[in-house]
Amino acid sequence: MTHLWVRAEQRQNEDRVGLTPEGTSKLIANGITVTVEDSRTRCIPTDRYAQAGATIAPENTWPTAPTDAIIFGLKELPDDGTPLPHKHIMFGHAYKGQPAGQVLLDRFKAGGGALYDLEYLVDETGKRVAAFGYWAGYAGAAVALKCWIAQQQGRIVGPVTAYPSSNHLLAELQSDLVATGTQRPTALIIGALGRVGSGAADLCTVMGVPTTRWDMTETAHGGPFPEIMQHDLFFNCILARPGTPVFVPAGTPHQARKLTVIGDIACDPDSDFSPIKVYDRTTTWDAPALRVHVNPPLDVTAIDNLPSMLPVESSEDYADQLLPSLLMLSDLTSGVWGRAKQTFDGAIEAMPSD
Repeated sequence: MTHLWVRAEQRQNEDRVGLTPEGTSKLIANGITVTVEDSRTRCIPTDRYAQAGATIAPENTWPTAPTDAIIFGLKELPDDGTPLPHKHIMFGHAYKGQPAGQVLLDRFKAGGGALYDLEYLVDETGKRVAAFGYWAGYAGAAVALKCWIAQQQGRIVGPVTAYPSSNHLLAELQSDLVATGTQRPTALIIGALGRVGSGAADLCTVMGVPTTRWDMTETAHGGPFPEIMQHDLFFNCILARPGTPVFVPAGTPHQARKLTVIGDIACDPDSDFSPIKVYDRTTTWDAPALRVHVNPPLDVTAIDNLPSMLPVESSEDYADQLLPSLLMLSDLTSGVWGRAKQTFDGAIEAMPSD
């Protein structure tokens, strides 16, 4: 019998979950055993999973789960170097040359487990079956606006936090924008037709931010892209791949520009293919902006778990998208899961020999 073990997230400021109690009931009805770890921070209370029929396990006990259990989480595992014998469903960030990703693959290789990376769950056309993209774009645009508001006040933005709902976030942003007493900034989005770009565009629309929306047609010539410099805000909303053009070259901070905030919502600075070349590390909830130039200011915000700022809405949306694939977990050799395993196997085979 297929056994899905939903682990508690161990990363700070990560309250999301990829399975709802309603989805739990459907999995159980489909013959899948579901164990859910207790969690002090998960946005959906544990007792709702118990009511749905899941077995409840103590927090962070997944390493001792039965070896045939499939461990399901969202963000990274504790970086303790231990071998990983289980099959894991998670965002591994391991296939684009990231140093931490290579360490993770080493752990799977040592333990004999496997990674079914959520970013690489794709249908037969190569389209992702589930993504947090919309809410990443929505929250990422909000944080970038917070950075711009702070600049108008002569400071760098302070810590950000989670919100009970998007309405709470919008009300705060609107109040802060009005308090600046200035015109709304202008924004350019690359990847505007995708999920991430749609979320960023919707936030800008609600906030009255004039927005230029680009996608593949506008970037097909490969650059340079001087239009980026002519907007106050720039949002990168595309998944970096081999051949992705450079949107923001390393020399950008020192050039004449209107641009003062870059929201790298795709947020992959240590990838070889990152199109934003003015920074080299993600930012955090405590320090959302990295100031890469002082006068005139240029701030980069690149938080890699943005949807957790709106944990309930983003979790429910993502879980609904992913559930049809989870219902197919009894067959890991074909379809979505088979393709994910092929991607993992290819990454393991490409690793240098010991």
